[in-house]
Amino acid sequence: MKNSSGLLPSTGEGIVIDIGTGDGRFVSAAARANPNKFFIGIDANTKPLEKPSMKATRKPAKGGLPNVLFVRATVEDLPEELDGIANEIHVHFPWGSLLGAVARGDEAILGSLRRLAASDCLLEIVVGVDAGRDAAELARLGIPDLSLTYIRGELIPKYQQAAFKIVDHGVLESTDWTRLETSWARKLQGNHNRTVFFLVFRAI
Repeated sequence: MKNSSGLLPSTGEGIVIDIGTGDGRFVSAAARANPNKFFIGIDANTKPLEKPSMKATRKPAKGGLPNVLFVRATVEDLPEELDGIANEIHVHFPWGSLLGAVARGDEAILGSLRRLAASDCLLEIVVGVDAGRDAAELARLGIPDLSLTYIRGELIPKYQQAAFKIVDHGVLESTDWTRLETSWARKLQGNHNRTVFFLVFRAI
C-alpha cells in the first residue's frame, strides 16, 4: 500500500491536498513522481513556502512543476473553492493546533476536511509523538496519551461520525515512516522514542 511519497497508492489521476504542508517537500516530491495528479499544499505559514512556490512556477525543463499549487490557509478556514475536489487528503506529522485537531477528532475540523473530499476520497493521517519529550505540548493541546486503544476506542468513531470510513490504521515501523518525503520525517528519524501512528480513511 505504500509508495515513495506516502502510504496511499500512487496510481491514477486526481487532485491531492496536503494539509500543513510546511516547506512543501511532500507535495513537490509526489508531484514529480505522479505527473497525472494535481497537488495542492496548504499551510498557514507562507515563509517556508516561498522557495517551493517559486521553483514550481519555473518551466518544466528547469525543474518547474505545473501540477503544483501552494495556498496560504488555516485548517479552520479552508477556501470554499476547494470544496469537494480532493481525491486524496494528507496530513503528515502535524504540530500545534493542527495536531490537536486531528488527534482529538475535533468535529469542526473533521467537517472542514470532509468538505474538501470528493466521493470516495482517501484521507491519510500520520502522527508522531514522543510521550516524554512532547508531554507539555500534548497537555497544552488537550491530547490524551496516544495509543492504539485510544485510536480505536475514541478517535476512529469520531472520524466515522464525520463520514470517514476507516480503511487501515496502526503503528509505522521506523523503516517505513522515515521514507516519507517530508522534512519532519527526516528531522525525527533519529528519535527512537517517537511512536508514529497512521490512519487511512475513505470519505463516504
